[in-house]
Amino acid sequence: MTDKSKQDHVLIFDTTLRDGEQSPGATMTHDEKLEIAEMLDDMGVDIIEAGFPIASEGDFKAVKEIAERSKNSTICGLARANFKDIDRCFEAVKHSASPRIHTFIGTSPLHRAIPDLTMDEMADKIHETVSHARNLCDNVQWSPMDATRTEHDYLCRVIEIAIKAGATTINIPDTVGYTAPRESADLIKMLLERVPGADEIVFATHCHNDLGMATANALAAVEAGARQIECTINGLGERAGNTALEEVVMALRVRNDIMPYRTQIDTTKIMNISRRVATVSGFPVQFNKAIVGKNAFAHESGIHQDGMLKNRENFEIMVPEDIGLSGTSLPLGKHSGRAALRAKMEELGYELGENQLNDVFVRFKALADRKKEVFDDDLIAMVNDQEVQDEGDTLQLKRLRVVCGTDGPQEAEMTLSIDGEEKSIDATGDGPVDAAFNCVKMLYPHAARLQLYQVHAVTEGTDAQATVTVKIEEDGRIATGSSADTDTVVASVRAYVNALNRLIVRRQKTGPGEDRKEINYKDVH
Repeated sequence: MTDKSKQDHVLIFDTTLRDGEQSPGATMTHDEKLEIAEMLDDMGVDIIEAGFPIASEGDFKAVKEIAERSKNSTICGLARANFKDIDRCFEAVKHSASPRIHTFIGTSPLHRAIPDLTMDEMADKIHETVSHARNLCDNVQWSPMDATRTEHDYLCRVIEIAIKAGATTINIPDTVGYTAPRESADLIKMLLERVPGADEIVFATHCHNDLGMATANALAAVEAGARQIECTINGLGERAGNTALEEVVMALRVRNDIMPYRTQIDTTKIMNISRRVATVSGFPVQFNKAIVGKNAFAHESGIHQDGMLKNRENFEIMVPEDIGLSGTSLPLGKHSGRAALRAKMEELGYELGENQLNDVFVRFKALADRKKEVFDDDLIAMVNDQEVQDEGDTLQLKRLRVVCGTDGPQEAEMTLSIDGEEKSIDATGDGPVDAAFNCVKMLYPHAARLQLYQVHAVTEGTDAQATVTVKIEEDGRIATGSSADTDTVVASVRAYVNALNRLIVRRQKTGPGEDRKEINYKDVH
């Protein structure tokens, strides 16, 4: 890569599988991590931070297999500033064609107090650990966690130490999302001017969204000279999340007039991976989310609709096709055939095999008989719901009948298939959903606690499908399930059963404690 191309190119570092998975309840299964990594690799992500190998045996195995299977991306693992973490990280990523070790330590006054290190002691530790990482791997990234609240003189000092020790990328995390765009830019400029050797390495930016400025801060840092953006699909991450990959990539593309920088991301694959991450993480994308929200290309106002009909550029700064969407929004109905359904699913970014298409067609016809119109969002919810259900699941809902109203008690009658054997029961509860959940608990006793129950309508109208998300926890393991149906109670039970099935799989595929992350120093930026 020439010097000019280095200046023009912005590296995209995706941490959905590491920082994104730290969102409470967003834990993914091993197979789901491999699937998302393959999609990131295919869409052109430069660096995939695949996990935190020391955190659990499950994380180590996932990072290792992703490293072995990746075709294009650099595969990175995270490590704290100690030899044990760094060795474990390299063991996981070393089989990648392009491995990277990412090690970090908190450098702000607040974070220096956690390990109780003086400035000098921390500086020595940084030199030792970065040197150790570089002796193992030629590609080393170092992060001074909470950099934006670290004294500038000390920040310059430790970055110089890390560069001399062999770091090839220096990441500047805004760990608590406190920075404003001008501060973000000024910080990068200051470091490039003051730190010896800064022009020989890549500066990266890792912005959190606590004040809603993550994307703005990341782009400001790029304009100031940063050449790597750390981000996640749908902005997943700790607390309010991270810079969203789809936002920075499309901003660089749309505003190339003022930000003439290139990425190698295939933007037509953005919507597909956004939907998949939403499904496997259990975190639905908010309707008004930039780029990938369902309302991002919706126009309800009469003035806007009139303007769109005359010239779409009146109210759209990009076209749906740029992110893999079709520009059409024609609904299907009960008289539509397989060919129309296949064409519509392809427009929506889903390539279905013949068996998948047949399964979806049967469910589509059943839905069309209950709804006057079947919209794009109904189809997306239906396909996503199918993807989280499997004929081989331990638990399968066979029959449900509820009695509710002003005169209690509310009752539910249920038939559940458990390992192929059908069992039935009836129960009461505080409402029909509670009664139905009580049936599940009685038929399949378990200690999992319900942590989240969330319902939202997929489309408008009284016949709208309801998408229900359920999160449960058992012995530190968290599992999520989701389902969509025009009957909210049915969707609720299926989501609950899906979560239990995922919990059962997690028990079976991991030994004691394998998928529990035991990190005492809870300071991951």
